[in-house]
Amino acid sequence: MTWLDWLPGRRPPPAIDDLRWHNAVGGCPLALRLSAADRERLRGLAAKFLQRKKFYPTDMELEAKQRLLIAMQACMPVLRMGFRALRGWQGVVVYPGEFKVRHSHHDSSTGVVTERDQVLSGEAWKIGPLVLSWANVEHDLANPWEGFNVVVHEIAHKLDMLDGPPDGVPPLPRGTSRRAWIDTFQRAYDRLAHEVRRGEATLIDAYAATNPGEYFAVVSELHFSDPRRLVQAEPGVAALLRGYYGYSPAG
Repeated sequence: MTWLDWLPGRRPPPAIDDLRWHNAVGGCPLALRLSAADRERLRGLAAKFLQRKKFYPTDMELEAKQRLLIAMQACMPVLRMGFRALRGWQGVVVYPGEFKVRHSHHDSSTGVVTERDQVLSGEAWKIGPLVLSWANVEHDLANPWEGFNVVVHEIAHKLDMLDGPPDGVPPLPRGTSRRAWIDTFQRAYDRLAHEVRRGEATLIDAYAATNPGEYFAVVSELHFSDPRRLVQAEPGVAALLRGYYGYSPAG
């Protein structure tokens, strides 16, 4: 054994004991619907997540089960890709509810910088932490098939940013055409943006029309929590996400 083996990323993670794991699976419907083999794979990934990501609860206490439930959902999108897809960041900030952030916007045409406050349920930065509202995490666990999952949404942003700014085109698996991905997603995004501008009711949440990065994160939520609605709205996007993430636990 060398000194490198003592680094947190090199040591095998502490195993999640059976009782703790079964209790957590019972509280996470997405995990409950996985095959037995995929649940075991998720168990190993979640153990690594708990070992390598540091939690920063803010204005709240965060119990071990809560950390595990977040870890399980964060690892769900990378069941096929492996833990390396979660590289490049170390922290998970958890607030009790929605939180306020201040963002600056620079208008390149005028040089004017404006600031505005936003109330968010989650946020992700390229090398910064994952930021979550526990109230929203808890709501998604209690209502798993309504089309929303804040942890999956923010992990989708993390995956998208592995190769640069969040543009809706993450690093793609071998065999997936980048051109087909871009063409399919761009047409779908343009359709949604057009429907939203016209004030039409949409199957995909209107927030996805904010930009292509948000579109990818929102349809990723649908893949895991309401894939039938996604197939109905955009079958091409649904097919590409099945190839990217694997089958949906929602069926």
